[in-house]
Amino acid sequence: MKAARARTVVPGRTVSTPKDPRTLVLDVIIGALGLLVLVLAYSFASRILFRPPVDPVRSGSGTPGTIQLDVLNGCGAPGAGTSATAYLRARGFDVVEYRNYRSFDVRESLVIDRAGNRENAEKVAYALGIRKGNIIQQINEDYYVDVSVLIGRDYPTLKPSH
Repeated sequence: MKAARARTVVPGRTVSTPKDPRTLVLDVIIGALGLLVLVLAYSFASRILFRPPVDPVRSGSGTPGTIQLDVLNGCGAPGAGTSATAYLRARGFDVVEYRNYRSFDVRESLVIDRAGNRENAEKVAYALGIRKGNIIQQINEDYYVDVSVLIGRDYPTLKPSH
């Protein structure tokens, strides 16, 4: 016959028994899987809400391929053109050149359709978070790009700055 253990219960105190090591391992695994689910959910939401996929392929009857563009810094903020260029390249656009604009007094960023295909300009504007009202058309046969992006003083509100 086994002897019963005497247990002293002190009022107001909880007496804990040591956990089984297997239970502790399962708790750690469940916690790690929960953290993984949170990271994946954040990544998914971030991709869909904050950086939605864009289509860098030319539209229309012109030459097939990737939309080619140049980026002009018209706000004077150091790195504004470089940041926008890196952002657009990471999304598949072909940025062939980035440079400073002739002045740094551009208030709002513009997307300029250079080839007569507004849909290409709209894709670039969407990628940067520039409203459609800031798309203009200036066809110039001396330009060998589809679109020009002119970065204005509203640069901090554009997607590359987030």
